[in-house]
Amino acid sequence: MSFAHRVLFGRPPFARVDRFMEGLVNQAQSEVQRLWPNVAGAVGGFPSLNVWEEGDVVYAEAEVPGVKSEDLDLSVVGRELTVKGSRAAPAAQDATYHRRERGVGEFSRTVKLPVDVDADKVEASLVDGVLKIALPKAASAKPRKIDVKS
Repeated sequence: MSFAHRVLFGRPPFARVDRFMEGLVNQAQSEVQRLWPNVAGAVGGFPSLNVWEEGDVVYAEAEVPGVKSEDLDLSVVGRELTVKGSRAAPAAQDATYHRRERGVGEFSRTVKLPVDVDADKVEASLVDGVLKIALPKAASAKPRKIDVKS
């Protein structure tokens, strides 16, 4: 069996293709953000997100400078976390900008979570422009000890 066949058709079916495609999309978004920072938000590059898990909790962290907590909208549906919000334009309307890289307006970013989470217990905080989200794992995603009978 060739390497390509194992990558594309390994078990479970197409799981590796899904991971491969997700990686390609993430790389494309990073490249767009690097080359065209003002356009990047329109294709899902803002805010940048870190997602990791520790014990029974999945954490997500996003840098959203200049965004107020009341301008953020978080939702969890299935295994997807969506961060939506808006950043207001600066008040200096008559100013002459020499460089303008920080995007303004509405943004939305959806990421796939590694496990099912308990949406009713999700907590979020915004401190110094950093959004921190704690997503407790659903009971079905936690390891369960199984007694072996003899």
